[in-house]
Amino acid sequence: MPSPLKMKLPPLPTFKRPHDLVYACNDKPPAFALCGLALQHCATALALIAYVLASARIGGLDAESTRSMVTATILGMALATFLQSWGGRLGSGMLLIHMPDPLLVVISGMIAAEYGIGGLVLVGVVNGTVALGAGFIVPRLRAVLPPTVAGVVVCVAGLSLIPPALTHTSGLNAASGVDRIDVLIGGLTLLVIVALSIWGNHRAKLFALLAGLAAGVALAAFFGRLHGFDTLGATPVFGFPVPPAPKFGIDPGVLAAVAVLALMTQLDTFGCVVLMHKMNDADWRRPDMRMVGGGIRANGLGNLLGAWMGACPSAISSANIALTHISRSTSRWIGLLTGLLLAFIAFLPQVTLALTLIPTPVIGAVELYAAAYLIVSGIELIASRAMDARGIFMIGLSFVAGMGVIFLPGMAEAAPESVQFMAKNGIIVAGLTAIGLNLLFRLGTSQRASLELDGDGPQTQKIVEFVEAQGAAWAARRDAVRRAAQAAMEAAEALQAAGGNRRLVKIRGSFDEFNLDFELLHEGLPLTLQAKPGASPANLLDVDDDAFHLALDEALAGVSHTLLRRLADRLSSGTRSGHSFLRLHFDH
Repeated sequence: MPSPLKMKLPPLPTFKRPHDLVYACNDKPPAFALCGLALQHCATALALIAYVLASARIGGLDAESTRSMVTATILGMALATFLQSWGGRLGSGMLLIHMPDPLLVVISGMIAAEYGIGGLVLVGVVNGTVALGAGFIVPRLRAVLPPTVAGVVVCVAGLSLIPPALTHTSGLNAASGVDRIDVLIGGLTLLVIVALSIWGNHRAKLFALLAGLAAGVALAAFFGRLHGFDTLGATPVFGFPVPPAPKFGIDPGVLAAVAVLALMTQLDTFGCVVLMHKMNDADWRRPDMRMVGGGIRANGLGNLLGAWMGACPSAISSANIALTHISRSTSRWIGLLTGLLLAFIAFLPQVTLALTLIPTPVIGAVELYAAAYLIVSGIELIASRAMDARGIFMIGLSFVAGMGVIFLPGMAEAAPESVQFMAKNGIIVAGLTAIGLNLLFRLGTSQRASLELDGDGPQTQKIVEFVEAQGAAWAARRDAVRRAAQAAMEAAEALQAAGGNRRLVKIRGSFDEFNLDFELLHEGLPLTLQAKPGASPANLLDVDDDAFHLALDEALAGVSHTLLRRLADRLSSGTRSGHSFLRLHFDH
């Protein structure tokens, strides 16, 4: 088998590399850094196997069935992680590590309790099939899933991590309140991670999470808070998953709930792919729907194949995205090696068990960092687009709906029993609300608009207000709207300064996710876009006043044309339907 570092990966779109990335998506880190980063990602993902153990406890599974389910789940995570990093049609090409899907913990445990581990086969098949279908449909839904929707999903995902993160870090419980030792362990872990991420040197930043985990575990050992290692001796060194006998007689209503939850998981996948794309591209403008589709298909294929071994479905790990942000390393080679390591470790039950014994406050500190990172990243996605009243209400009401069920979980009890699984999850509620309101508020919003310009006086203020208002109504990127407003103002002034009875009569605009165009219609001849060469400064000293003012006007016109060309991506002029026009095009 060829070395992973010698494999040729499918190409990615061209990105403008952010200056603060240590290893960008296509970089090949040195062997030491590559192995260290892959081990950190592997350890972080394996610590989240606790979700599988929770499902096993709900299902009342014995030790052998639990071990087999853990091994199968890690293999499914390994496959999905490898596909994500590989890219092409079956992956996003981003460093996205998979973990057990937390949305399916309860329902997987209930199915295991009633049908045994064989019932998870159909759960994984339904989940994977829905995800594969979504992978082909979602890329065609650009208008339904703008960055603002992704931002809501990512931000609410971060906010939903706060209660469990604080509980895990503080050891809070109803009987004894806050555990001060847990607070100390979690606080030290978070302090080391943050300190090394901010003030550490190049190598320290790469291993900030590993250093934080080590510090937290060491302090937990000092206080005698490491438990469960006595079970390692009874755990086999090697283990293979035993494919269970599939059970197909599962209630169709339960399978429908699994399908809907799988679809909602793909909303989170969409947000995570967009987040990693944005982290890799300093000139990010919009989601790359091909990458999004590949990321969703990687998720679906990993779950579909893992299902036949009795695996719990997987999803993208936000904790690993936080680790990527800490280390400032997004190389897909890290993901490939992480996938191979997960596949190898899946057959070492003692290793996986040891990693699941990491103290809870240490995991809580990682969750706190992940929550902070996701919240800020979601806000950045939302703020990247201009907004009018439609955008404000879409985003605000989506937050109210999602956070409402988190703050008041009793509200979900009023929902029909068949959809209570979804109604209790703030991420699902916020995502569905954002999509629904985005579709609703698009009604009556034309992607074309125009404004009649009456009178012979200055029209620049009306033109700027028109451009800004339409940019907000179309939810165009803020920087594109700002450039368009400046260019339209400059174009209006250039037309008025050019003379020749070039009276402005109308401005028209149009928008789609790729193009933002504005057109100024005017009377008179079309504006000449090639600036005439002006007199040199030395020659201006030797001319009379009239010639001086003429040369100065020509020089100012040249400056105006230069500014227009710098602001707009394309500039054209001509005559159509009895009016001359000046068209400003902006790539979006």
